[in-house]
Amino acid sequence: MASEIIKKLQWRYATKKFDATKTLSSEKLNTLKEAFNLTATSYGLQPLKMVIISKDKMKEDLVPLTMNQPQVQNCSHVLVLCIEAEMTSDYIKDYFNKVEELRKTPRDILAPFESFLTTSFSEKTKVDISTWMSKQAYLALGNLLTVCALEDIDACPIEGFEPAKYDTYLGLDKLGLKSVLVLAVGHRAKDDQFARMEKVRRGVEKVVIEL
Repeated sequence: MASEIIKKLQWRYATKKFDATKTLSSEKLNTLKEAFNLTATSYGLQPLKMVIISKDKMKEDLVPLTMNQPQVQNCSHVLVLCIEAEMTSDYIKDYFNKVEELRKTPRDILAPFESFLTTSFSEKTKVDISTWMSKQAYLALGNLLTVCALEDIDACPIEGFEPAKYDTYLGLDKLGLKSVLVLAVGHRAKDDQFARMEKVRRGVEKVVIEL
């Protein structure tokens, strides 16, 4: 199984040209939704949401907001990874309410940790909190890229876009969200030359240190 995973990871690449005639099945899309929800996040707080865009007109409109990269127009779906605009005490409280409900953990046991997180975040700057949440989005992106490879879904992670304009166009600011990353998913075009290129990596012996 391990060798199969490596083969899948060797198969994947940042797809530059998608086949616009092919769309992901609902089953594949649901797998990505579940994978996003199951992504590990710091403290388990999940300060993230994922917006899924499939409408052709919307994808077309996003091209100029994405440094004119055609992937967002030709892919099957555009996934926009977003963070919460802020981390409030009510958000933390809702998380612990969920823990209490699902795990049946007495509140007096949860209280010290809840108090710690509430105090800790109240002492952080908005910039620090935003940076922390953005790191969680990158965790989700990494997880999604691996799942895409395992599911034979082509993907292109995109940092080159204008978050503020995305937020306005998609109405994310009204939902208390900020876009952080974009992931175009679908199926590679047969004539995408990048699919046949050798992977350029430093090599295990250069990136792994065993002590």
